[in-house]
Amino acid sequence: MPAPIPVTLLTGFLGSGKTTLLNALLKDPGMDRAAVVINEFGEIGLDHDLIESSTETMVLMGSGCLCCTVRGDLSQTLGDLRDRREAGEVDFDRVVIETTGIADPGPIVQTLVMDGDLSFDFALDGVLVTADAATGARTLEKQFEAVQQIAMADRIVLTKTDLVSAAQLQDFESRIVAINPGAPRTKADHGRIDPAILFGLSPTQESSRKQALDWVAAAKSKPSLPPLSGLKDTRPMGSTQSHGLFGAGPRSASYPASHDGRVSSQSIEIAEPISPIVFDLWLESLMNSAAADILRLKGVVHVEGMKHPFALHGVQHIFHPPVPLSHWPEDDKTTRIVVIGRDLPPGYLNESLAFLKSRPPVEEHRI
Repeated sequence: MPAPIPVTLLTGFLGSGKTTLLNALLKDPGMDRAAVVINEFGEIGLDHDLIESSTETMVLMGSGCLCCTVRGDLSQTLGDLRDRREAGEVDFDRVVIETTGIADPGPIVQTLVMDGDLSFDFALDGVLVTADAATGARTLEKQFEAVQQIAMADRIVLTKTDLVSAAQLQDFESRIVAINPGAPRTKADHGRIDPAILFGLSPTQESSRKQALDWVAAAKSKPSLPPLSGLKDTRPMGSTQSHGLFGAGPRSASYPASHDGRVSSQSIEIAEPISPIVFDLWLESLMNSAAADILRLKGVVHVEGMKHPFALHGVQHIFHPPVPLSHWPEDDKTTRIVVIGRDLPPGYLNESLAFLKSRPPVEEHRI
């Protein structure tokens, strides 16, 4: 069976420079084997001098990059691309999906992972997010969609950095790191970046041991989530009480004024391999108690009885199939898990640490 086609999700809030970035990428010869799925050609403003040929739904750029529009359902658009590729009508070996500025990346990830017809042919390669250095700080304060996009990013492209001072840029980057400490950051030069940074973003790939370790190490260097407020006796309106492995303690009802203050990361490490039964129960309990508040979950997990660890990668409540890391050093048996969450109380993951280290009950067999 051929390997699935890697898909990069390109997103970023309104005005963050996503369109400028995409325009530059479409002209780059490094995109010659890419198919770019765009919401509307009109918003992109394709340079007609660079168009080789076009149909109602597809445009072939001089660089070799193929563009198509989303006509209704994304699944249908990707299915049409796949069918035309198999028929020899078009040729590409990667896909870039550009979202609208206020899009939540979660449903698109869900489509790629859960759609049984597409999941064999396409695989999410990572989420690339543009962040506007000039207005991004105010956007993070006012728009939770922008915070979600940053939290789900595998790489962040800083745009309009020439419009701010060095101190302002450093402050903005600090806010981004507080939301997503493990995502590498790249500066765009008036929309120009090396197309290579679009690909191989996900730390769950077989060859990405260093990237996975860097992601966990960055999150580990942060302290646990700060208290969201001084109130610890009530939960947010409409939320449910947490139970089970993660404690029954109430969650805070008050939030900081800025939306980005509601999101941060927590991490845990376990030195010895985990029982597969215990790990499954832990993950199920985590999803039952806080699935709506978990934006990203990444980790390297060592399970008893398995020669190699596997990479764990979840976006909201959707988890990618585990990827064995066969090149992992045999002497490193430490499980490392990082969660980027919304409104999670301090030490939320640590409450479950003792359970992850426990042994499953053994049934007594009677003769």
